[in-house]
Amino acid sequence: MNILVLGSGGREHTFAWKLAQSKRCKALFVAPGNSGTEAIATNLNIGVTDFEVIKNSVIQNNIDLVVVGPEDPLVQGIHDFFLQDSALKNVAVIGPQKAAAELEGSKEFAKEFMMRHNIPTAAYESFTKQNVEEGYKFLESLKPPYVLKADGLAAGKGVLILNDLNEAKAELKSMLVDGKFGEASTKVVIEEFLEGIELSCFVLTDGKDYKILPTAKDYKRIGEGDTGLNTGGMGAISPVPFATKGFLDRIENEIVKPTVEGLKKDNLPYVGFIFIGLIKVGDDPKVIEYNVRMGDPETEAVLPRLKTDLGDIFEAMATQTLSDVNIEIDDRATTTIMLVSGGYPEAYEKGKEITGIESVTDSLVFHAGAKAQDDKVVTSGGRVMAVTSYGNTYQEAVKKSYQSIENLHFDKMYYRKDIGFDL
Repeated sequence: MNILVLGSGGREHTFAWKLAQSKRCKALFVAPGNSGTEAIATNLNIGVTDFEVIKNSVIQNNIDLVVVGPEDPLVQGIHDFFLQDSALKNVAVIGPQKAAAELEGSKEFAKEFMMRHNIPTAAYESFTKQNVEEGYKFLESLKPPYVLKADGLAAGKGVLILNDLNEAKAELKSMLVDGKFGEASTKVVIEEFLEGIELSCFVLTDGKDYKILPTAKDYKRIGEGDTGLNTGGMGAISPVPFATKGFLDRIENEIVKPTVEGLKKDNLPYVGFIFIGLIKVGDDPKVIEYNVRMGDPETEAVLPRLKTDLGDIFEAMATQTLSDVNIEIDDRATTTIMLVSGGYPEAYEKGKEITGIESVTDSLVFHAGAKAQDDKVVTSGGRVMAVTSYGNTYQEAVKKSYQSIENLHFDKMYYRKDIGFDL
C-alpha cells in the first residue's frame, strides 16, 4: 500500500516510524510532516485541512490509505469528503466520519451521548451567553473546584478548573460573553469535579468490532507536581501501574462496549481510534472526555509497545475484519518525556538549533515541533521532541529517558523531571 499520514507532530512521526516497518507499506508520505518524518518518508507541504490539495496529492501518489493524525480534519469532515468524491471513495481513511467526530468536536454532544448510553461520567449542564445568569446559579449549586469546558475545539486549552466561585463566574463570562476561546466557547459545559487519578484508554474500531490498545497516563501541566498551565502533554507512561485486570475489565464492560455499541445504535460510522480520557474515582472508572484520534504524547508511549504490524491492523480496520487480527503487545513498560521550548505553553521562540539527536542510542527520539533547515534540525513549535524508552518497570524506563535527554540540547530547552511522580 501507498500510505499518507496527515499531521506534523510527535504522534505522526510515531505512526510513520511504525508504518515504515510494515511489510504492507510500499511508499510512505506525511503531510506536512517534520524533520523526523523526513528521514523515513516523503514530506508533502500540505495543510491538514486543505482537502482539495490533499485530494490532488492522493491521486498523484496513488495513495491507498490515509491515516488522519489530528482532530481538526476529522471534525471538518475529511472522511466524508473522501466518500463523496468518486475519485477518492475507494481510498481507505482511518478516522471517523464527521457526525461521529462530534464526540470530540462538541463537549455537549459527547455528554449527551454518554447519558443516552449509560456511560459513567460527571453530572453537567451547558450554557450560552443567552443564559449566562443560569450558569452562575448552576455554579452556586456545585461544590468547588468548578470545571468549565469550552464546547468546541480549543487545542487542548479550553478546560478550566477553578477553586473560587467568583473567579469561576468571571471566567464563565469571559468564555461566553467575551469570547475567550473564540468560536470554541460560544457554548460552555459546566460539570461536577471528579476527584481521582486519570488515565487514557485507546480503542481501535472498524465500526463493527473493537480492539483495546495498552493504557497510558499523560501529564498535562507544565510544572512539576502537576502545577501551572495546561499543555498538550509533557510526558506519558504505559501501561498504567494502578490499572489492575479487574479495573481494566470494568473499563471494557462499562465504557468501551457501550461506546462502540452506542456508535452503532446512533448510526455514527466510525473507523479509527477512540481515545477515552478516564478518571478512577475510588474504584470506579468514569469518562472525562472522548477524543476521536490517538493522543499526543501517549502515542509515543503506546505504539512502541505494539508488536503487530500496524499496516495489517489498518488494512483490517478498512475492510471491517478487525476481529481476525491478533494484537500483540510488548510486556515492557515505556516512558515518554517531552522537551519543550522555553516559555511554552505561552509565547516562545522558534528556530533554535537542536543538537545531539544522533548521540541518543538507548531511546527513541520522536520529532514534534522540529524541522530540517540547512542541514540542521531547528525548533518550530512548543513541544519539540519526545524521548521514549523501554524498561522492565516504568521507573527503569523513566531513568533511561532522562539519561538520553542529557545528550540533547537547544536554547531554553525545558522538560519535567518528575514524570511518573504520582504512581
